[in-house]
Amino acid sequence: MEPEFPIEFIVQGTPVSFQRANPRAKEEWRDLVRRASAPRLPQMHFASSQHLSVTLFYYPDGLMIGDLDNIIKLTLDAMSQHVYVDDEQVERVVIQKFEKGRIFAFQAPSETLAACMLGPKPALYIRVSNTPYEDL
Repeated sequence: MEPEFPIEFIVQGTPVSFQRANPRAKEEWRDLVRRASAPRLPQMHFASSQHLSVTLFYYPDGLMIGDLDNIIKLTLDAMSQHVYVDDEQVERVVIQKFEKGRIFAFQAPSETLAACMLGPKPALYIRVSNTPYEDL
């Protein structure tokens, strides 16, 4: 069974950089992403082979330490062979951080995005869509 897109979920915690030296921390982040996505996927699903887009909105609990681009690779890798076959299918990545005190108004946030905005921090909102060029 193919996953039904879009898939939205929240990963509670601070994303781990691909450049981090600790391999255990990297594996723990991959596991966290997979566990967070599992309830949004059909129980007996196949990894999708469609062309996809991924949106990552990071809500740190203060000022973000490190570079925003460093959290992309491990997060995409975590969804390979789980949500999709390979991260080479991802044609578009949208990433943004929302540090405390910086206001950004969403016109119509989804229920999952609203839960992430209002919930505990740090948190990473992830949306995977099979419409690579959609406007969010």
